[in-house]
Amino acid sequence: MVASKFFKWFSSILLVVGISACDSEPIPQLQPFQESYEETPTTVWDIFDNNANPNTQIEVNKYLWNAALEILDFLPVQDVDPFSGIFITGYGTPPGGSQSYRAAVYIQDPALDARSLNVALQSSGGRAVSAETQRAIEDAILTRARQLRLRDGNL
Repeated sequence: MVASKFFKWFSSILLVVGISACDSEPIPQLQPFQESYEETPTTVWDIFDNNANPNTQIEVNKYLWNAALEILDFLPVQDVDPFSGIFITGYGTPPGGSQSYRAAVYIQDPALDARSLNVALQSSGGRAVSAETQRAIEDAILTRARQLRLRDGNL
C-alpha cells in the first residue's frame, strides 16, 4: 500500500516535470561575454587629475574646510571626503578639558556662510552635546575661516 502511494506520487511528479520540459522553441545559444572597455592603470592620484572634465569644480569652501580642521585638530580624523565636504573624527579631549568628544562636519555650500556649515558633536558614551557647545564650535570655525580669507586677501 505504501509502495503503491509512493509510486503514484513519484510517477505524477515525473510526468509533470517531463511535460514541462517539452517546448517547441529551440534554446537560444548564449553569446560569450566580451569586455568592451579599455583597461588603464589607475592610482590614487588620478582622483586629483581633472582630465576627464576640466569644468568640474569642488563645491566646498576651502576656508571653512581648513578652519574646521584647525579648530578640531585635537580630534583624530577618521574619514574624509573633500569632494562632498564631510569629515568625521574619532574621540578626543580638548586641551584643558575632561570630557571627550567626536565630531562630524558637513560643509554644504561653497559660500563662506553659517548656513554652509553643519557640525554634529557627540560626547563619549553617545550622549548629545549641549547646543551652546555645538554653537561655540561652529562660531570658532566660522571666525577662523574669515581670518583665513582675510589673510589670503580674498574679500
